Amino acid sequence: MKKQHIGVFVEQRGGVLHNVGLELIGKARELADISEGTVSVFLLGRDISALSDNLIAMGADTVLLADSPILEPYRLLSYTSVLAQACKTYPPDILLFGATRMGIELAPRLAARLKTGLSAHCIDLRLDSEGRLLQVVPGWGGGVVATILCPYHRPQMATVMPGVMKKLTPTMRSGECIMLPVKEDLHRSGPKVLEVHIEEPKEMPLEVADVVVAGGWGIRDRKGWVLLENLATLLCGAVGATRPPVDEGWVSENRMIGQSGKTVKPRLYIGVGISGMSHHVVGMDESDCIVAVNIDPNAAIFEI
Repeated sequence: MKKQHIGVFVEQRGGVLHNVGLELIGKARELADISEGTVSVFLLGRDISALSDNLIAMGADTVLLADSPILEPYRLLSYTSVLAQACKTYPPDILLFGATRMGIELAPRLAARLKTGLSAHCIDLRLDSEGRLLQVVPGWGGGVVATILCPYHRPQMATVMPGVMKKLTPTMRSGECIMLPVKEDLHRSGPKVLEVHIEEPKEMPLEVADVVVAGGWGIRDRKGWVLLENLATLLCGAVGATRPPVDEGWVSENRMIGQSGKTVKPRLYIGVGISGMSHHVVGMDESDCIVAVNIDPNAAIFEI
């Protein structure tokens, strides 16, 4: 098996690392150890050099750091330019992104710049006998699981939803931090950010809830959905959903669980009127306790 140089783009906002980046470092470390390869983290922003030690402790061998006032706040074209140049100077065989709002905008733009492929919303990542990345995604409405291979172009790129992979426990490790050059005229490309307004969540975030009560098409109407919300309130839990309730307008899109939504791992997950298609199940199948309510005794959710 060929040694793999695995890159991970780790997102940060205001000096705070996004959890999905740390999760991806854990997966990258696992794959690198299998191939006797290395893990490099791409970190961009302003006044962020102090984060390097934490990233090395989480499993990185090298931190490729672009630290400049031009890179704060995030702007698509600036980040794409810096990453594209970094990938040419320190070319990874594999490059992973979290499927956050930043990641799903940045990863395809970079893939196009590098003339390579990108698999979105992967639920698993493996290496074949030659060290090539096998990217596992649900497909065709969740009815099957597809394995995607990018045999000819590098890097092999993939995005992964937050919560799918597991962080490693920090350990005392040695590593290297390399400063990336940032061109002074980068701020001239693309739109300017005039103001950043951050809103606090009005509801309990799904990702941190100990109890999640989720509903699907089987709820049937808005009246039934209100009952589901009342149950979640009684249990001090958060409300989740499959795609149909979101499309019906009963709940906002940020409550959706699954391949195109969020990944949850609560102590108790209650699914009401949910059939159990794989594109939803990938977002909740690691819950400690799963309670399913469905009038169809053959519903796939009972097979989890």
